[in-house]
Amino acid sequence: MTETFKTILWATDFSEEAQQALLYANLFAKVFNAKLTACHVTHDFSPALYEVAGAARVDLARKVGQMKDEARGKIESLAKAKGITFKKIVIKEGSVSKKIIQTSEEEKADLIVMGKRGQSPSEKILLGSVTNHVLRSSEVPILVVPKKKGAPAIKKILVPTDFSKQEDVERDFAWKLAKGFDASLHLIYVLEILGEDSRIVDDMFESVLKRLKAREKREKEDIEIIEKVTRAARAWEGIVEYAESQKLDLIVMSTFVHKIARFFLGSTTEKVISHSAVPVFAIPPFEKGSN
Repeated sequence: MTETFKTILWATDFSEEAQQALLYANLFAKVFNAKLTACHVTHDFSPALYEVAGAARVDLARKVGQMKDEARGKIESLAKAKGITFKKIVIKEGSVSKKIIQTSEEEKADLIVMGKRGQSPSEKILLGSVTNHVLRSSEVPILVVPKKKGAPAIKKILVPTDFSKQEDVERDFAWKLAKGFDASLHLIYVLEILGEDSRIVDDMFESVLKRLKAREKREKEDIEIIEKVTRAARAWEGIVEYAESQKLDLIVMSTFVHKIARFFLGSTTEKVISHSAVPVFAIPPFEKGSN
């Protein structure tokens, strides 16, 4: 399992959710023998530096330096308090989402871990704008962590399905995660009120399960696979309700819908991430290094 993730990037704004995300980042690092890199982005003061003169410019630059030093100190203190070792601590200044993506590329990260919401009033209610932008731009998976209590554990993984070809990527990641965490896989199809005939869904499930069982036999693994068809008015509601009612630990979904929807981020995925109390492992429509 050492090849699944080699470098994990933890992006922090020091919010409570970011600190919870650190616990998940550390858990993934331990399970997959990966290195952890921490990243914090301070406010971009460069326009102000050009507008002020002389001593004021020097003073502002000094304050920016102090902010960066304080951020580094906070990360080092967190690491010490939680017994976590970082391969590298990166402190940057500028557009937060852009700098997170840039750092991910520079550090060759295989996974970005971050909190669902930020510190601003609007981000405490809605999916954080920074998280949203990273989800739309990242070429590597993003683990989005909500505010939770207690130590993280991953023993039951949910994979929503609509039986599209893209889901082979989702199921492949879910399989690797299940192997690493020794977890069960829950395949769920949400039959919307005006959706397909349930007999057709049964046939499609049988095809998916046949492939998974063949893989299980080929890799000599013993992974528990549970399939479920449930009904809901909207797909995202069914996914969220099932994950919470069954006390699942992780949802694996793709941000892919089609080329135009790439810009908007698939509505089902976005709504699941926004409303779920369960962490979501979001997979981009292409892997790092692909076109």
